[in-house]
Amino acid sequence: MKIGIINGVNLNLLGLREPHIYGTQVFDDFFTRLSAEFADTELHYAQHNEESKYIEQIQQWGRELDGLIVNPGAWSHQSLAIADALKSSAAPVIEVHISAVHQREVYRQTLITGAACKGVISGLGLQGYRVAIWHLIHT
Repeated sequence: MKIGIINGVNLNLLGLREPHIYGTQVFDDFFTRLSAEFADTELHYAQHNEESKYIEQIQQWGRELDGLIVNPGAWSHQSLAIADALKSSAAPVIEVHISAVHQREVYRQTLITGAACKGVISGLGLQGYRVAIWHLIHT
């Protein structure tokens, strides 16, 4: 099985940005551990701060891979373009949010992109990615 994880805007700053919300772990280190844990699954990772590149990654991997895990970051609340790209994915998509978005500011509680996904995981920290991988493998 081939699964792609696509992180969005500002998620390159994990481990540095607002550690009280997002934790102190760098995603590249976490991804290395995920790859070892799910050694029978081919995991791919990309992060983009440009919306057009993020959309192109969804379009490409949504056709090439067996499943996608996305964390669009702030785009989750506003991007119809990303939602449309997610709807076009041939692969099932799970959206992950590190923080509990429904416990945060009101403007973060609407997930435009989440409506285009098979499911949304929110508030489990980086462990949400692990749960999403497990789900894609076992369904």
